[in-house]
Amino acid sequence: MATDQGPVVQSALLRTELIRLRKDSGLTQEQVAQNLDWSPSKLIRVEGGRSAITKVDLDALLSQYGISSEGQRDRLQALNRGARERAWWASYRDELDSTYVDYVGYEAGAAFVRQFQQGYIPGLIQTAEYARVLTANSVDAVRAGATVKFRLQRQTEMAKRSSPPRVYLVMDEAVIRRHVGISQDPAIMPNQLRHIADRAENDESLTVRVVPFKAGAYPGLSGPFTLLEFDGAMPDLLYLDAGREVSLITGSDPRIGEYADDFEAVLESSLSASESIALIRETAEEMS
Repeated sequence: MATDQGPVVQSALLRTELIRLRKDSGLTQEQVAQNLDWSPSKLIRVEGGRSAITKVDLDALLSQYGISSEGQRDRLQALNRGARERAWWASYRDELDSTYVDYVGYEAGAAFVRQFQQGYIPGLIQTAEYARVLTANSVDAVRAGATVKFRLQRQTEMAKRSSPPRVYLVMDEAVIRRHVGISQDPAIMPNQLRHIADRAENDESLTVRVVPFKAGAYPGLSGPFTLLEFDGAMPDLLYLDAGREVSLITGSDPRIGEYADDFEAVLESSLSASESIALIRETAEEMS
């Protein structure tokens, strides 16, 4: 069992499995609570992720569900230990949007990240200089420092994972054409573009593609979005970032499937990976 998925994903995986085990056993929440002499609300909080679960209580639940395999019990206890660890992003909760921080918690344990951006370079491949300029124009001065630090640490922590996620990033051509930072330092944007091209060429887990202007209208024009997939039985997640308003969508919401279809349509409108890198390098040279 991977130990570097972060507490948010490990907690979600544990809850997903506990619900499945209960249902496979043919038991309702009320029946389990009665058998264990718990209040029904206790199990509801545990399965809903609103309450942590102790080792003793987890053992009791697994016994209720007939789980005798030591390997399976050890794996679920390991998930529970991981779920109770303090996350690196916890210290930022008072400074950043809580939904965004929650999203990063899920991203930290994702197996596959698919993102479309039409306004700016995705955070996972931003340079420090680009991030500072971008942030200075979008948040107040007090929060700017924390936002940039958080964004860069997010990159670092993801790179530390023993099995980094597969990351597929698609951008509108307008993103690479906008000369961000030109009034401060004209080299910021071309350096950013070269950084993207170098990363995409040398990191097998990263794919970057560009939707050219000549593609005309396409589904991504409705706004940026991110889709996360996970190992195990955990459902996919959709993150919508509309600037001042962000949304985290999980479970069986039909929008997740709709945006997955949109992502495939965006890919059909985009240049190939090699063509995209060539355009990014060409644009960097034009800006230099």
